[in-house]
Amino acid sequence: MVLLSGALFAISAEHSGGTDLRGGRYTDLASVVRAERQDTNELTTEVARLGAEIEDLSGKLGDRSVNRAQREVEILSDPAGLTPRAGPAVKVTLDDAPEDVLEDTTRDPLDVVVHQQDIQAVVNAMWRAGAEAVTIQGQRLITTTGIKCDGNLVSLQGVPYSPPYEIVGIGMPALMLDSLDGDSYLDIYREAAADPRGGVEYAAEVLPHAVAPGYQGLLDLTYATPIADSDG
Repeated sequence: MVLLSGALFAISAEHSGGTDLRGGRYTDLASVVRAERQDTNELTTEVARLGAEIEDLSGKLGDRSVNRAQREVEILSDPAGLTPRAGPAVKVTLDDAPEDVLEDTTRDPLDVVVHQQDIQAVVNAMWRAGAEAVTIQGQRLITTTGIKCDGNLVSLQGVPYSPPYEIVGIGMPALMLDSLDGDSYLDIYREAAADPRGGVEYAAEVLPHAVAPGYQGLLDLTYATPIADSDG
């Protein structure tokens, strides 16, 4: 048994070729991402259906205060990112280094993958240039949108996505390109992308027309509340 176990370890080591830099990402993790995304899409569809049902029922009510509140909601829907926007746009694509670079153990892993702050820098540059709407992976961003690292992936509004990451800003392309080119943080990222040994990837292009869908997720906010004094 000892000899057999040793033989199995030797065969495993020979075939593994060392530790995978981003182990499981392109196998099991990819299927998990697809499953999570499918569940999220189903829940989003259900939220949209219920929202439409609430709108229909509210419109049938004769109470003036309800109708007035509904009108206020309609006025605020656009600036809140709940209605679609369309127009000329700029698309920025961020991607990890090629697979052979990711497997190079002499490189710092942090220098060859996309991080949440890289995506946030692009989004902020677009907002500074007056973008009317911004999407990541086709998902509309609103004021409460959270972008964070989720293991080897980046999570947007609780849904994990794998690279390449496509950020689209609708607005004046010339202003957004100037803002992106003048961003000092993105200068560092672009330097890494220009590394002759290979590194992260960066691309920006102007789109004659793009559509940013309205935000369809939940709008409920959670917040901390003080614990009641047990002494009364």
